[in-house]
Amino acid sequence: MTSIDDLFKSSGLPSKRKLDPVRDPTQIYKSAKLSSTPSSRAARVPPQPLSPEAGPAAPPDDDDEGDYGPSAPDDDLPDDDEEGRFFGGGISAQEKEILDFMEGEEGDGGPDKIDLAWMKKTALAFEKRITRNAELRARHEDEPARFIDSEADLDAGIKMLSILGENPGLYADFARLGCVASLVSLLAHENTDIAIDAVEIVGELTDEDVAATEEQWAALVDALLEADLLGLLVSNFSRLDETQEADRNGVYLALGVVENLCSRPDTTDLIGKDEELLKWLLARAEKAEKPVTQNKQYATEIIAILVQSSAANRRRLASLDAVDKLLQLVAAYRKRDPEKNGEEEEYMENLFEALTCIVDEPEGKAKLIDAEGVELCNIMFKEGKASKYSALRLLDHAASGPSGAAVCQKIVDAGGLKSMFTLFMKKNNGQTTEHLVGIFASMLRLLPADSAERVRTLAKFVEKDYEKTTKLVTLRRGYAARLAAVDDQISQEQKGASAEEREELADDWFSRRLNAGLFSLQTIDVILAWLIAEDDGARKKIQTLLADRDETVAVIKATIQEQIDGMDVDSEDSKDTREMLLTLAQFLS
Repeated sequence: MTSIDDLFKSSGLPSKRKLDPVRDPTQIYKSAKLSSTPSSRAARVPPQPLSPEAGPAAPPDDDDEGDYGPSAPDDDLPDDDEEGRFFGGGISAQEKEILDFMEGEEGDGGPDKIDLAWMKKTALAFEKRITRNAELRARHEDEPARFIDSEADLDAGIKMLSILGENPGLYADFARLGCVASLVSLLAHENTDIAIDAVEIVGELTDEDVAATEEQWAALVDALLEADLLGLLVSNFSRLDETQEADRNGVYLALGVVENLCSRPDTTDLIGKDEELLKWLLARAEKAEKPVTQNKQYATEIIAILVQSSAANRRRLASLDAVDKLLQLVAAYRKRDPEKNGEEEEYMENLFEALTCIVDEPEGKAKLIDAEGVELCNIMFKEGKASKYSALRLLDHAASGPSGAAVCQKIVDAGGLKSMFTLFMKKNNGQTTEHLVGIFASMLRLLPADSAERVRTLAKFVEKDYEKTTKLVTLRRGYAARLAAVDDQISQEQKGASAEEREELADDWFSRRLNAGLFSLQTIDVILAWLIAEDDGARKKIQTLLADRDETVAVIKATIQEQIDGMDVDSEDSKDTREMLLTLAQFLS
Protein backbone atom coordinates (compact mmCIF):
# COMPACT_ATOMS: atom_id res chain seq x y z
CA MET A 1 0.00 0.00 0.00
CA THR A 2 1.18 3.52 -0.73
CA SER A 3 3.02 5.21 2.12
CA ILE A 4 1.21 8.07 3.81
CA ASP A 5 4.45 10.07 3.48
CA ASP A 6 4.10 9.89 -0.30
CA LEU A 7 0.59 11.31 -0.15
CA PHE A 8 1.84 14.57 1.33
CA LYS A 9 4.87 15.35 -0.73
CA SER A 10 5.19 18.97 -1.82
CA SER A 11 2.70 19.85 -4.50
CA GLY A 12 4.99 22.47 -6.02
CA LEU A 13 2.31 25.14 -5.62
CA PRO A 14 3.22 28.76 -4.80
CA SER A 15 2.60 28.49 -1.09
CA LYS A 16 4.68 28.46 2.03
CA ARG A 17 2.92 25.70 3.95
CA LYS A 18 1.98 22.09 3.28
CA LEU A 19 0.51 19.35 5.39
CA ASP A 20 2.58 16.54 6.81
CA PRO A 21 1.18 13.09 7.63
CA VAL A 22 -0.29 12.09 10.96
CA ARG A 23 1.61 9.39 12.71
CA ASP A 24 -0.92 8.64 15.41
CA PRO A 25 -4.35 7.90 13.86
CA THR A 26 -5.96 8.37 17.30
CA GLN A 27 -4.94 12.02 17.48
CA ILE A 28 -6.25 14.93 15.47
CA TYR A 29 -3.99 15.65 12.53
CA LYS A 30 -1.83 18.73 13.14
CA SER A 31 1.37 19.77 11.42
CA ALA A 32 2.94 22.60 9.51
CA LYS A 33 5.73 23.01 7.02
CA LEU A 34 7.17 25.80 4.91
CA SER A 35 8.03 25.33 1.26
CA SER A 36 10.80 27.07 -0.61
CA THR A 37 8.58 29.70 -2.18
CA PRO A 38 7.26 31.93 0.61
CA SER A 39 5.05 34.96 -0.01
CA SER A 40 6.42 38.46 0.30
CA ARG A 41 4.95 38.89 3.77
CA ALA A 42 6.20 35.64 5.25
CA ALA A 43 9.63 36.02 3.71
CA ARG A 44 10.69 37.68 6.96
CA VAL A 45 10.04 34.40 8.81
CA PRO A 46 12.61 31.72 8.02
CA PRO A 47 11.25 28.27 7.18
CA GLN A 48 11.24 25.98 10.19
CA PRO A 49 11.29 22.19 10.49
CA LEU A 50 8.19 20.48 11.77
CA SER A 51 7.39 17.69 14.16
CA PRO A 52 4.86 15.52 12.31
CA GLU A 53 2.59 13.51 14.55
CA ALA A 54 1.19 10.82 12.35
CA GLY A 55 1.92 7.54 10.70
CA PRO A 56 0.37 5.21 8.14
CA ALA A 57 -3.36 5.52 7.56
CA ALA A 58 -5.59 2.54 8.08
CA PRO A 59 -7.30 1.15 4.96
CA PRO A 60 -10.93 2.13 4.45
CA ASP A 61 -13.74 -0.17 5.48
CA ASP A 62 -15.47 -2.13 2.79
CA ASP A 63 -18.54 0.05 3.06
CA ASP A 64 -16.61 3.27 2.53
CA GLU A 65 -16.11 4.89 -0.81
CA GLY A 66 -12.46 4.00 -1.08
CA ASP A 67 -11.28 7.51 -1.74
CA TYR A 68 -8.90 7.89 1.18
CA GLY A 69 -5.75 7.64 -0.91
CA PRO A 70 -4.48 6.00 -4.10
CA SER A 71 -4.39 2.25 -4.26
CA ALA A 72 -1.11 0.41 -4.20
CA PRO A 73 0.67 0.35 -7.56
CA ASP A 74 0.55 -2.72 -9.71
CA ASP A 75 4.03 -4.09 -10.22
CA ASP A 76 3.11 -4.92 -13.81
CA LEU A 77 2.21 -1.35 -14.68
CA PRO A 78 4.84 0.74 -16.50
CA ASP A 79 6.22 3.83 -14.81
CA ASP A 80 4.19 6.18 -16.96
CA ASP A 81 0.87 4.36 -16.53
CA GLU A 82 -1.64 6.95 -15.38
CA GLU A 83 -3.30 4.46 -13.06
CA GLY A 84 -0.07 3.75 -11.21
CA ARG A 85 1.85 5.46 -8.43
CA PHE A 86 4.15 7.46 -10.66
CA PHE A 87 3.85 9.30 -13.92
CA GLY A 88 6.56 9.59 -16.49
CA GLY A 89 7.57 12.92 -14.98
CA GLY A 90 8.22 11.37 -11.59
CA ILE A 91 5.29 13.05 -9.78
CA SER A 92 2.34 11.50 -8.01
CA ALA A 93 -1.21 11.50 -9.34
CA GLN A 94 -2.27 13.98 -6.67
CA GLU A 95 0.58 16.31 -7.55
CA LYS A 96 -0.27 16.14 -11.24
CA GLU A 97 -3.90 16.98 -10.49
CA ILE A 98 -2.83 20.06 -8.56
CA LEU A 99 -0.38 21.18 -11.21
CA ASP A 100 -2.98 20.67 -13.93
CA PHE A 101 -5.40 22.85 -12.01
CA MET A 102 -2.91 25.59 -11.29
CA GLU A 103 -1.32 25.69 -14.71
CA GLY A 104 -4.62 25.24 -16.53
CA GLU A 105 -3.41 22.41 -18.72
CA GLU A 106 -5.81 21.29 -21.44
CA GLY A 107 -5.57 18.33 -23.79
CA ASP A 108 -3.60 20.46 -26.25
CA GLY A 109 -1.22 21.67 -23.55
CA GLY A 110 -2.46 25.31 -23.59
CA PRO A 111 -3.22 27.22 -20.37
CA ASP A 112 -6.74 28.12 -19.30
CA LYS A 113 -7.73 31.76 -19.37
CA ILE A 114 -8.01 33.18 -15.84
CA ASP A 115 -11.45 34.72 -16.14
CA LEU A 116 -14.91 34.49 -14.64
CA ALA A 117 -15.44 30.99 -15.96
CA TRP A 118 -12.19 29.90 -14.30
CA MET A 119 -13.29 31.63 -11.09
CA LYS A 120 -16.60 29.77 -11.06
CA LYS A 121 -14.87 26.45 -11.68
CA THR A 122 -12.35 27.17 -8.93
CA ALA A 123 -15.07 28.28 -6.53
CA LEU A 124 -17.07 25.10 -7.11
CA ALA A 125 -14.02 22.89 -6.57
CA PHE A 126 -13.07 24.83 -3.43
CA GLU A 127 -16.54 24.52 -1.92
CA LYS A 128 -16.63 20.80 -2.69
CA ARG A 129 -13.34 20.25 -0.88
CA ILE A 130 -14.59 22.15 2.17
CA THR A 131 -17.84 20.18 2.21
CA ARG A 132 -16.10 16.84 1.69
CA ASN A 133 -13.66 17.47 4.53
CA ALA A 134 -16.44 18.57 6.88
CA GLU A 135 -18.52 15.48 6.07
CA LEU A 136 -15.66 13.07 6.63
CA ARG A 137 -14.61 14.78 9.85
CA ALA A 138 -18.16 14.48 11.14
CA ARG A 139 -18.46 10.81 10.15
CA HIS A 140 -15.03 9.77 11.42
CA GLU A 141 -14.36 12.20 14.22
CA ASP A 142 -12.25 9.71 16.17
CA GLU A 143 -10.49 8.23 13.17
CA PRO A 144 -8.22 10.84 11.59
CA ALA A 145 -6.95 8.36 9.03
CA ARG A 146 -10.39 8.42 7.43
CA PHE A 147 -10.36 12.15 6.69
CA ILE A 148 -6.66 12.77 6.28
CA ASP A 149 -6.80 12.71 2.46
CA SER A 150 -9.64 15.23 2.37
CA GLU A 151 -7.52 17.42 4.62
CA ALA A 152 -4.71 17.31 2.10
CA ASP A 153 -7.13 18.09 -0.74
CA LEU A 154 -8.48 21.06 1.19
CA ASP A 155 -4.95 22.26 1.89
CA ALA A 156 -4.19 22.12 -1.84
CA GLY A 157 -7.45 23.90 -2.63
CA ILE A 158 -6.54 26.76 -0.32
CA LYS A 159 -3.14 27.11 -1.95
CA MET A 160 -4.72 27.19 -5.40
CA LEU A 161 -6.37 30.50 -4.47
CA SER A 162 -3.01 32.24 -4.42
CA ILE A 163 -3.27 32.70 -8.20
CA LEU A 164 -5.94 35.32 -7.52
CA GLY A 165 -3.21 37.64 -6.26
CA GLU A 166 -2.06 37.96 -9.86
CA ASN A 167 -5.62 38.55 -11.06
CA PRO A 168 -7.22 41.07 -8.65
CA GLY A 169 -9.86 41.86 -11.26
CA LEU A 170 -11.61 38.71 -10.02
CA TYR A 171 -11.73 39.84 -6.37
CA ALA A 172 -15.31 41.07 -6.65
CA ASP A 173 -16.40 37.78 -8.27
CA PHE A 174 -14.50 35.86 -5.62
CA ALA A 175 -16.53 37.66 -2.97
CA ARG A 176 -19.85 37.45 -4.87
CA LEU A 177 -19.54 33.68 -5.29
CA GLY A 178 -19.22 33.28 -1.51
CA CYS A 179 -15.65 32.05 -1.61
CA VAL A 180 -14.38 34.84 0.65
CA ALA A 181 -16.75 33.82 3.43
CA SER A 182 -15.80 30.17 2.94
CA LEU A 183 -12.11 30.99 3.10
CA VAL A 184 -12.56 33.03 6.27
CA SER A 185 -14.60 30.24 7.85
CA LEU A 186 -11.55 27.98 7.57
CA LEU A 187 -9.83 30.11 10.21
CA ALA A 188 -12.04 28.22 12.68
CA HIS A 189 -11.04 24.81 11.28
CA GLU A 190 -10.17 22.17 13.88
CA ASN A 191 -6.82 21.64 12.21
CA THR A 192 -4.77 24.74 12.93
CA ASP A 193 -2.64 24.04 9.87
CA ILE A 194 -5.69 24.56 7.67
CA ALA A 195 -6.50 27.75 9.61
CA ILE A 196 -2.94 29.03 9.18
CA ASP A 197 -3.01 28.23 5.46
CA ALA A 198 -6.21 30.27 5.14
CA VAL A 199 -4.59 33.17 7.01
CA GLU A 200 -1.60 32.97 4.71
CA ILE A 201 -3.74 33.18 1.56
CA VAL A 202 -5.71 36.12 2.98
CA GLY A 203 -2.38 37.82 3.63
CA GLU A 204 -1.19 37.20 0.08
CA LEU A 205 -4.40 38.52 -1.47
CA THR A 206 -4.41 41.70 0.65
CA ASP A 207 -0.67 42.36 0.40
CA GLU A 208 0.37 45.83 -0.74
CA ASP A 209 2.34 44.28 -3.59
CA VAL A 210 -0.85 43.05 -5.28
CA ALA A 211 -1.63 45.33 -8.22
CA ALA A 212 -5.29 45.82 -7.24
CA THR A 213 -7.27 49.01 -7.72
CA GLU A 214 -8.88 50.64 -4.71
CA GLU A 215 -12.28 49.27 -5.76
CA GLN A 216 -10.96 45.73 -6.24
CA TRP A 217 -9.16 45.75 -2.91
CA ALA A 218 -12.22 47.17 -1.15
CA ALA A 219 -14.48 44.46 -2.62
CA LEU A 220 -12.26 41.78 -1.13
CA VAL A 221 -11.60 43.45 2.22
CA ASP A 222 -15.24 44.38 2.79
CA ALA A 223 -16.21 40.76 2.23
CA LEU A 224 -13.45 39.57 4.56
CA LEU A 225 -14.57 41.88 7.36
CA GLU A 226 -18.23 41.01 6.81
CA ALA A 227 -17.29 37.36 7.32
CA ASP A 228 -15.83 38.27 10.77
CA LEU A 229 -12.20 37.99 9.79
CA LEU A 230 -11.06 40.05 12.77
CA GLY A 231 -12.94 37.95 15.30
CA LEU A 232 -11.52 34.74 13.88
CA LEU A 233 -7.99 36.17 13.80
CA VAL A 234 -8.28 36.99 17.51
CA SER A 235 -9.55 33.46 18.16
CA ASN A 236 -6.50 32.05 16.43
CA PHE A 237 -4.20 34.28 18.45
CA SER A 238 -5.66 32.64 21.54
CA ARG A 239 -5.38 29.02 20.40
CA LEU A 240 -1.97 29.09 18.71
CA ASP A 241 0.96 28.01 20.85
CA GLU A 242 3.97 30.16 20.04
CA THR A 243 6.34 27.68 21.62
CA GLN A 244 5.74 25.69 18.42
CA GLU A 245 7.41 27.01 15.28
CA ALA A 246 4.39 26.44 13.06
CA ASP A 247 2.03 28.24 15.41
CA ARG A 248 4.50 31.06 15.92
CA ASN A 249 4.60 31.52 12.16
CA GLY A 250 0.80 31.47 12.14
CA VAL A 251 0.68 34.37 14.61
CA TYR A 252 3.12 36.28 12.46
CA LEU A 253 1.01 35.73 9.35
CA ALA A 254 -2.13 36.84 11.19
CA LEU A 255 -0.41 40.04 12.31
CA GLY A 256 0.56 40.58 8.68
CA VAL A 257 -3.10 40.41 7.68
CA VAL A 258 -3.97 43.06 10.28
CA GLU A 259 -1.20 45.28 8.94
CA ASN A 260 -2.48 44.84 5.37
CA LEU A 261 -5.98 45.86 6.41
CA CYS A 262 -4.64 49.02 8.03
CA SER A 263 -3.64 50.43 4.64
CA ARG A 264 -7.14 51.93 4.39
CA PRO A 265 -8.02 54.61 7.00
CA ASP A 266 -11.64 53.59 7.54
CA THR A 267 -10.55 49.97 7.97
CA THR A 268 -7.97 51.09 10.52
CA ASP A 269 -10.74 52.72 12.55
CA LEU A 270 -12.83 49.55 12.28
CA ILE A 271 -9.96 47.38 13.49
CA GLY A 272 -9.48 49.71 16.44
CA LYS A 273 -13.06 49.08 17.52
CA ASP A 274 -12.19 45.44 18.20
CA GLU A 275 -11.34 45.75 21.88
CA GLU A 276 -10.30 42.11 22.16
CA LEU A 277 -7.71 42.62 19.44
CA LEU A 278 -6.33 45.73 21.16
CA LYS A 279 -6.10 43.89 24.48
CA TRP A 280 -4.32 40.97 22.85
CA LEU A 281 -1.81 43.27 21.14
CA LEU A 282 -1.03 45.01 24.43
CA ALA A 283 -0.71 41.70 26.25
CA ARG A 284 1.59 40.36 23.52
CA ALA A 285 3.76 43.47 23.79
CA GLU A 286 4.00 42.97 27.56
CA LYS A 287 4.92 39.27 27.36
CA ALA A 288 8.33 38.74 28.91
CA GLU A 289 10.85 37.55 26.34
CA LYS A 290 14.61 37.57 26.15
CA PRO A 291 15.60 38.30 23.50
CA VAL A 292 12.66 40.16 22.01
CA THR A 293 11.07 37.97 19.33
CA GLN A 294 9.76 38.97 15.96
CA ASN A 295 6.12 38.56 16.99
CA LYS A 296 6.52 40.74 20.07
CA GLN A 297 8.07 43.45 17.94
CA TYR A 298 5.35 43.02 15.30
CA ALA A 299 2.59 43.41 17.89
CA THR A 300 3.98 46.80 18.93
CA GLU A 301 4.30 47.78 15.27
CA ILE A 302 0.60 47.07 14.73
CA ILE A 303 -0.28 49.19 17.77
CA ALA A 304 1.78 52.06 16.37
CA ILE A 305 0.12 51.73 12.95
CA LEU A 306 -3.35 51.77 14.51
CA VAL A 307 -2.75 55.07 16.31
CA GLN A 308 -0.74 56.92 13.67
CA SER A 309 -3.72 58.00 11.56
CA SER A 310 -6.73 57.47 13.80
CA ALA A 311 -7.69 59.79 16.64
CA ALA A 312 -10.46 57.35 17.62
CA ASN A 313 -7.93 54.55 18.05
CA ARG A 314 -5.70 56.81 20.14
CA ARG A 315 -8.58 57.54 22.48
CA ARG A 316 -9.58 53.87 22.68
CA LEU A 317 -6.10 52.77 23.62
CA ALA A 318 -5.85 55.56 26.18
CA SER A 319 -9.05 54.24 27.76
CA LEU A 320 -7.45 50.77 27.98
CA ASP A 321 -4.55 52.20 30.04
CA ALA A 322 -2.20 51.62 27.14
CA VAL A 323 -0.11 54.66 28.17
CA ASP A 324 0.68 53.17 31.56
CA LYS A 325 1.47 49.75 30.06
CA LEU A 326 3.67 51.15 27.32
CA LEU A 327 5.51 53.43 29.75
CA GLN A 328 6.35 50.43 31.92
CA LEU A 329 7.83 48.75 28.85
CA VAL A 330 9.95 51.73 27.75
CA ALA A 331 11.15 52.26 31.33
CA ALA A 332 13.50 49.33 30.80
CA TYR A 333 15.51 51.51 28.39
CA ARG A 334 16.22 54.39 30.74
CA LYS A 335 19.52 52.80 31.77
CA ARG A 336 20.38 50.57 28.83
CA ASP A 337 20.20 50.64 25.06
CA PRO A 338 18.64 47.90 22.92
CA GLU A 339 20.88 45.97 20.58
CA LYS A 340 21.56 47.97 17.43
CA ASN A 341 19.70 47.02 14.25
CA GLY A 342 17.84 44.20 15.98
CA GLU A 343 14.26 43.31 16.85
CA GLU A 344 14.58 44.99 20.25
CA GLU A 345 15.62 48.35 18.83
CA GLU A 346 12.59 48.39 16.54
CA TYR A 347 10.45 47.20 19.45
CA MET A 348 11.54 50.19 21.57
CA GLU A 349 10.94 52.60 18.68
CA ASN A 350 7.43 51.18 18.17
CA LEU A 351 6.61 51.64 21.85
CA PHE A 352 7.65 55.29 21.75
CA GLU A 353 5.85 55.87 18.46
CA ALA A 354 2.60 54.52 19.90
CA LEU A 355 2.98 56.64 23.05
CA THR A 356 3.80 59.76 21.03
CA CYS A 357 0.65 59.36 18.95
CA ILE A 358 -1.63 58.60 21.91
CA VAL A 359 -0.52 61.70 23.86
CA ASP A 360 -1.61 63.90 20.95
CA GLU A 361 -5.11 63.41 22.38
CA PRO A 362 -6.24 65.13 25.61
CA GLU A 363 -7.04 61.72 27.11
CA GLY A 364 -3.51 60.56 26.36
CA LYS A 365 -1.93 63.63 27.96
CA ALA A 366 -3.93 63.06 31.14
CA LYS A 367 -2.90 59.40 31.23
CA LEU A 368 0.76 60.38 30.75
CA ILE A 369 0.62 62.66 33.80
CA ASP A 370 -1.19 60.05 35.91
CA ALA A 371 1.34 57.35 34.99
CA GLU A 372 4.29 59.66 35.87
CA GLY A 373 5.41 59.66 32.26
CA VAL A 374 6.81 63.19 32.49
CA GLU A 375 9.06 62.11 35.35
CA LEU A 376 10.23 59.09 33.35
CA CYS A 377 11.11 61.30 30.38
CA ASN A 378 13.08 63.58 32.68
CA ILE A 379 15.06 60.61 33.97
CA MET A 380 15.81 59.57 30.39
CA PHE A 381 17.15 63.06 29.61
CA LYS A 382 19.64 62.68 32.46
CA GLU A 383 20.74 59.12 31.70
CA GLY A 384 21.82 60.00 28.17
CA LYS A 385 20.88 56.67 26.58
CA ALA A 386 19.31 56.19 23.15
CA SER A 387 15.85 56.54 24.68
CA LYS A 388 16.62 60.20 25.47
CA TYR A 389 15.72 61.39 21.99
CA SER A 390 12.51 59.36 21.79
CA ALA A 391 11.51 60.64 25.23
CA LEU A 392 12.13 64.21 24.06
CA ARG A 393 9.85 63.74 21.06
CA LEU A 394 7.20 62.18 23.31
CA LEU A 395 7.27 65.16 25.66
CA ASP A 396 7.13 67.62 22.75
CA HIS A 397 3.88 66.05 21.53
CA ALA A 398 2.47 65.80 25.04
CA ALA A 399 3.11 69.49 25.78
CA SER A 400 1.64 70.75 22.50
CA GLY A 401 -1.90 71.86 21.78
CA PRO A 402 -4.47 73.62 23.96
CA SER A 403 -4.73 70.61 26.30
CA GLY A 404 -0.99 70.51 26.95
CA ALA A 405 -0.99 73.09 29.76
CA ALA A 406 -1.08 70.45 32.50
CA VAL A 407 1.87 68.65 30.92
CA CYS A 408 3.83 71.92 30.77
CA GLN A 409 3.17 72.55 34.45
CA LYS A 410 4.20 68.99 35.27
CA ILE A 411 7.48 69.45 33.39
CA VAL A 412 8.40 72.35 35.67
CA ASP A 413 7.20 70.61 38.83
CA ALA A 414 9.17 67.46 37.97
CA GLY A 415 12.41 69.41 37.57
CA GLY A 416 12.45 69.10 33.82
CA LEU A 417 13.64 72.64 33.15
CA LYS A 418 17.18 71.97 34.31
CA SER A 419 17.63 68.76 32.29
CA MET A 420 16.07 70.22 29.13
CA PHE A 421 18.02 73.49 29.18
CA THR A 422 21.23 71.60 29.93
CA LEU A 423 20.60 69.51 26.83
CA PHE A 424 19.67 72.65 24.88
CA MET A 425 23.03 74.29 25.55
CA LYS A 426 24.88 71.31 24.08
CA LYS A 427 25.55 70.74 20.41
CA ASN A 428 22.52 68.90 19.06
CA ASN A 429 21.20 67.55 15.81
CA GLY A 430 18.29 69.21 14.03
CA GLN A 431 15.59 66.92 15.42
CA THR A 432 16.72 67.35 19.02
CA THR A 433 16.74 71.13 18.63
CA GLU A 434 13.33 71.07 16.97
CA HIS A 435 11.76 69.14 19.86
CA LEU A 436 13.41 71.28 22.53
CA VAL A 437 12.28 74.58 21.04
CA GLY A 438 8.86 73.01 20.47
CA ILE A 439 8.55 72.31 24.20
CA PHE A 440 9.78 75.81 25.10
CA ALA A 441 7.25 77.39 22.74
CA SER A 442 4.42 75.32 24.21
CA MET A 443 5.38 76.29 27.75
CA LEU A 444 5.49 80.02 26.95
CA ARG A 445 2.13 79.77 25.22
CA LEU A 446 0.27 77.57 27.73
CA LEU A 447 1.63 78.28 31.21
CA PRO A 448 -0.71 80.70 33.00
CA ALA A 449 0.39 84.32 33.30
CA ASP A 450 2.13 85.15 36.60
CA SER A 451 2.14 81.46 37.57
CA ALA A 452 5.21 80.15 39.37
CA GLU A 453 5.85 77.71 36.51
CA ARG A 454 5.86 80.49 33.93
CA VAL A 455 8.15 82.71 35.99
CA ARG A 456 10.62 79.84 36.45
CA THR A 457 10.58 79.15 32.70
CA LEU A 458 11.23 82.79 31.79
CA ALA A 459 14.01 82.92 34.37
CA LYS A 460 15.88 80.22 32.48
CA PHE A 461 16.16 82.51 29.45
CA VAL A 462 17.39 85.37 31.65
CA GLU A 463 19.97 83.62 33.83
CA LYS A 464 23.70 83.76 33.13
CA ASP A 465 23.44 86.95 31.10
CA TYR A 466 20.76 85.58 28.77
CA GLU A 467 22.93 82.69 27.53
CA LYS A 468 19.88 80.62 26.48
CA THR A 469 18.43 83.63 24.65
CA THR A 470 21.78 84.13 22.93
CA LYS A 471 21.75 80.45 21.89
CA LEU A 472 18.28 80.96 20.38
CA VAL A 473 19.45 83.90 18.27
CA THR A 474 22.51 81.94 17.15
CA LEU A 475 20.32 79.03 16.09
CA ARG A 476 18.03 81.46 14.30
CA ARG A 477 20.89 82.77 12.19
CA GLY A 478 21.83 79.28 11.07
CA TYR A 479 18.29 78.31 10.08
CA ALA A 480 17.68 81.67 8.39
CA ALA A 481 20.85 81.32 6.31
CA ARG A 482 19.97 77.81 5.12
CA LEU A 483 16.41 78.83 4.34
CA ALA A 484 17.56 81.91 2.43
CA ALA A 485 19.78 79.75 0.20
CA VAL A 486 16.87 77.44 -0.60
CA ASP A 487 14.54 80.39 -1.18
CA ASP A 488 17.03 81.82 -3.71
CA GLN A 489 17.06 78.50 -5.59
CA ILE A 490 13.28 78.32 -5.59
CA SER A 491 13.04 81.94 -6.76
CA GLN A 492 15.22 81.13 -9.77
CA GLU A 493 13.08 78.11 -10.60
CA GLN A 494 9.90 80.15 -10.33
CA LYS A 495 11.11 82.71 -12.87
CA GLY A 496 11.08 80.22 -15.72
CA ALA A 497 7.99 78.28 -14.64
CA SER A 498 4.48 78.65 -15.97
CA ALA A 499 1.50 79.05 -13.66
CA GLU A 500 0.66 75.38 -14.11
CA GLU A 501 4.21 74.30 -13.32
CA ARG A 502 4.26 76.50 -10.24
CA GLU A 503 1.13 74.81 -8.97
CA GLU A 504 2.61 71.37 -9.58
CA LEU A 505 5.89 72.24 -7.86
CA ALA A 506 4.36 74.10 -4.91
CA ASP A 507 4.42 71.07 -2.60
CA ASP A 508 7.98 70.21 -3.56
CA TRP A 509 9.16 73.74 -2.89
CA PHE A 510 7.45 73.80 0.48
CA SER A 511 9.01 70.46 1.38
CA ARG A 512 12.45 71.81 0.53
CA ARG A 513 11.87 74.82 2.76
CA LEU A 514 10.83 72.53 5.62
CA ASN A 515 13.97 70.45 5.17
CA ALA A 516 16.02 73.64 5.33
CA GLY A 517 14.59 74.38 8.80
CA LEU A 518 11.49 76.50 8.17
CA PHE A 519 9.51 74.99 11.06
CA SER A 520 12.36 75.35 13.56
CA LEU A 521 12.96 78.98 12.47
CA GLN A 522 9.29 79.80 12.94
CA THR A 523 9.22 78.17 16.38
CA ILE A 524 12.35 79.99 17.52
CA ASP A 525 10.93 83.33 16.37
CA VAL A 526 7.73 82.66 18.33
CA ILE A 527 9.85 82.07 21.46
CA LEU A 528 11.84 85.26 20.83
CA ALA A 529 8.59 87.17 20.34
CA TRP A 530 7.31 85.88 23.68
CA LEU A 531 10.54 86.94 25.41
CA ILE A 532 10.35 90.39 23.85
CA ALA A 533 6.73 90.74 24.99
CA GLU A 534 7.42 89.44 28.53
CA ASP A 535 10.77 90.95 29.52
CA ASP A 536 12.31 94.31 28.72
CA GLY A 537 15.80 92.97 29.40
CA ALA A 538 15.25 90.17 26.92
CA ARG A 539 14.00 92.69 24.34
CA LYS A 540 17.16 94.75 24.62
CA LYS A 541 19.39 91.67 24.50
CA ILE A 542 17.66 90.32 21.38
CA GLN A 543 17.81 93.70 19.65
CA THR A 544 21.54 93.93 20.40
CA LEU A 545 22.21 90.43 19.10
CA LEU A 546 20.24 91.06 15.91
CA ALA A 547 22.05 94.37 15.35
CA ASP A 548 25.33 92.45 15.04
CA ARG A 549 24.05 91.34 11.62
CA ASP A 550 22.32 94.66 10.83
CA GLU A 551 18.93 93.13 11.60
CA THR A 552 16.02 94.28 13.72
CA VAL A 553 13.02 92.57 15.29
CA ALA A 554 11.33 93.15 11.94
CA VAL A 555 12.87 89.87 10.70
CA ILE A 556 11.11 88.07 13.53
CA LYS A 557 7.85 89.81 12.72
CA ALA A 558 8.19 88.82 9.05
CA THR A 559 8.46 85.14 10.00
CA ILE A 560 5.43 85.36 12.26
CA GLN A 561 3.45 87.17 9.59
CA GLU A 562 4.28 84.39 7.14
CA GLN A 563 2.79 81.88 9.58
CA ILE A 564 -0.35 84.00 9.89
CA ASP A 565 -0.73 84.31 6.13
CA GLY A 566 -0.41 80.56 5.69
CA MET A 567 -3.24 79.71 8.07
CA ASP A 568 -6.77 78.77 7.14
CA VAL A 569 -8.90 81.56 8.58
CA ASP A 570 -11.96 79.29 8.57
CA SER A 571 -10.34 76.52 10.60
CA GLU A 572 -11.37 76.30 14.25
CA ASP A 573 -8.17 74.40 15.08
CA SER A 574 -5.96 77.30 13.99
CA LYS A 575 -8.13 80.09 15.40
CA ASP A 576 -6.39 80.32 18.80
CA THR A 577 -2.94 80.06 17.27
CA ARG A 578 -3.71 82.81 14.79
CA GLU A 579 -4.93 85.14 17.53
CA MET A 580 -1.77 84.45 19.56
CA LEU A 581 0.49 85.23 16.60
CA LEU A 582 -1.40 88.42 15.80
CA THR A 583 -0.90 89.57 19.40
CA LEU A 584 2.82 88.76 19.33
CA ALA A 585 3.24 90.61 16.04
CA GLN A 586 1.95 93.78 17.73
CA PHE A 587 4.81 93.64 20.27
CA LEU A 588 7.28 93.54 17.37
CA SER A 589 6.11 96.75 15.74
